[in-house]
Amino acid sequence: MPSALITGATVGIGAAFARRLASEGFDLVLVARDAKRLEQAARTHRERHGVLVQVLPADLATGDGIADVEARLADGVDLLVNNAGLGQQGDFRTTQTADELAMLRLHCEAVLRLTKAALPEMLRRQRGQIINVASVSAFFSRGTYSASKAWVVTFSDSIRHQLADTGVHAMALCPGWVRTEFHERSGMSTDSVPPFLWIDADRLVDRALHDARRGTAVSIPGVSYKILVGLAKVLPRSLTTRLSARAGSHH
Repeated sequence: MPSALITGATVGIGAAFARRLASEGFDLVLVARDAKRLEQAARTHRERHGVLVQVLPADLATGDGIADVEARLADGVDLLVNNAGLGQQGDFRTTQTADELAMLRLHCEAVLRLTKAALPEMLRRQRGQIINVASVSAFFSRGTYSASKAWVVTFSDSIRHQLADTGVHAMALCPGWVRTEFHERSGMSTDSVPPFLWIDADRLVDRALHDARRGTAVSIPGVSYKILVGLAKVLPRSLTTRLSARAGSHH
């Protein structure tokens, strides 16, 4: 059976990936900080789909947590979903430096190191998929969050080019507003977000897997978000920065 390792696998987008991949017969390695939630999720996937599920409690905002997942990836998986992430409220002038660095470690260092750890076995087998979850925020200026997600997009596209003709593919997934616990856990208000900008996590995963399997470089689920990103690429940076500051743009 194919296997997939998913970070941030107990809630939101990560949980939706786990549900979909288990239904397709993937054996799973689920990574998250909450060991109790991991065990509950694993039990559900085993009972519903008869797949093998390994749980790996790890905090990917720490070096030790990243190293634990690197060690598992060295054994090989067919699909790596780098999904773990966090949001942050507040002006850069008043945020804590430690919080900013934790975000960079989670969004950038962990993505880089886990991708690096997964590649040798994928290249040996001449097959594999890597999906790095970024955000529509990557195309706007919205503090360290959007800056880190822009790095994910550029990093993913760069290695995608380098992996051409190897049988291994990397893709950046850029969601917009997704109905998950993400915003509540990050202390973000979503009252001003219009209904048409919301997307269901399971629909998002359907689109992401479809795009990954056909070799898409950057997956932006939803027509509304494709239009917004297209505008962001042609409008003056000063304008998109002001609009982003007013509306917010975390996924």
